Amino acid sequence: MHLSYAPEDLETAIPRREDVCAAAQDGSILQSVAVRCDAAHNLIVQLDGLEGRMPREECALGIDTGQTREIAILSRVGKPVCFHVRRIEGNTALLSRRTAQQEAQRALFAAHRPGDIIAARVTHLEPFGAFVDVGCGLVSLIGIENLSVSRIFHPSDRVRVGQLLRAVISGMDAETGRISLTHRELLGTWEQNAAQFAAGETVCGIVRSVEEYGVFVELTPNLSGLAEQRFPVSPGETVSCYIKSILPERMKIKLNLIDRIGHVPDVPPPLSYFIESGHLPFWQYSPESCTTRLIRTQFDPDGA
Repeated sequence: MHLSYAPEDLETAIPRREDVCAAAQDGSILQSVAVRCDAAHNLIVQLDGLEGRMPREECALGIDTGQTREIAILSRVGKPVCFHVRRIEGNTALLSRRTAQQEAQRALFAAHRPGDIIAARVTHLEPFGAFVDVGCGLVSLIGIENLSVSRIFHPSDRVRVGQLLRAVISGMDAETGRISLTHRELLGTWEQNAAQFAAGETVCGIVRSVEEYGVFVELTPNLSGLAEQRFPVSPGETVSCYIKSILPERMKIKLNLIDRIGHVPDVPPPLSYFIESGHLPFWQYSPESCTTRLIRTQFDPDGA
């Protein structure tokens, strides 16, 4: 399977011997699954008709300098790895993920700038954010505060491991090779989300927090309303609620709780993107008529 610089994907075909031989000649990037890590931390990669062997120092960018920890190798067992074919010795193909990552990194920095939208695959979750693969196993972090405008308690409330996302580049550091990402800008402005609802409707939502002054109910990932607490509820519950009013000038939606429905499923619902590709010079969540709060992200320094 010939690849460009896409995130590593578990659903990949095993490269055939002729593809591996061709890649050794033309330098193309292939992908397959690492099936074993030996005691010396070399990865064994599944190939058709050849044994794929990836020496420890070639398993990830930064392993040879100590910038990347050994867990980056151990955690690849059973998962896909991108690689160059350095050479073939008998029935063994010597592989390098490190050089594939270097090539992907150069390509990303050459082709993109802050504000560009790229694909990213979730690799693992921590309380502070979602780590994602932006190409050939290069890892970036989307902080929990940048996953959506609606507040969540853990990234698993919004995304799952293995999920392919769209994200916006918020920063690029050529010296370290790091790319910073944000996600909430693609989930729509307040007005775009509020347009899906109307006063007088009764809809379902997810309780995200319970405060002394009311209950915040998420209607979409980028839209929440405030309801009076008429009966006990807790974060994570789904509820039905009546929409009393929608107030763009205050960026508020007033709700009445109607009934408790239950807890949300373990797997978060699919995301709906309002923007999926291209470039954002800036993004403004707040309506122009809102006089209480401005939520805006500036990507281009001179963007309008």
